[in-house]
Amino acid sequence: MTPLEVEAYLHEHIPITDHMGVRAVRSDAMGVILSAPLEPNINHRSTVFGGSCASVAMLAAWSIVLLRVREAGLDARIVIQRGAMDYRRPIDEAFSAACAAPDEAIWSRFLLALRRGRPARIELTAEVTSAGVVVATFEGTYAAIPTLGPTARTAV
Repeated sequence: MTPLEVEAYLHEHIPITDHMGVRAVRSDAMGVILSAPLEPNINHRSTVFGGSCASVAMLAAWSIVLLRVREAGLDARIVIQRGAMDYRRPIDEAFSAACAAPDEAIWSRFLLALRRGRPARIELTAEVTSAGVVVATFEGTYAAIPTLGPTARTAV
């Protein structure tokens, strides 16, 4: 999926991402980067709302799972099982979240489980940066549940 395809998917299936101004900067087998402006994500302190920061980071990781499942020609329902944020400093301008792909051996095990019709889990990390500085880190576990039937689609 190209960055424009990832962005369109997020805006269609997770409408709040459009309101947040989320844009896909990069999306390939090596990783996903999503960005967002300050203004629609601002809090009462004129910094980024923590929930917006967490959402963009969570979605960067979620998006790489979507991308890899689709590239493998599989259908699965992708959900977050667990997530944790570590906020290092306030964000007072635009920010981005980058999730690098884990080792190929990890993806292979993940996709093998899906191909066998079993749920698969994967742990991912995303770094949130603003003005070139890491401002937060997200760690999450995602589950992909195989869908059945010819009309099944990758779901949120």
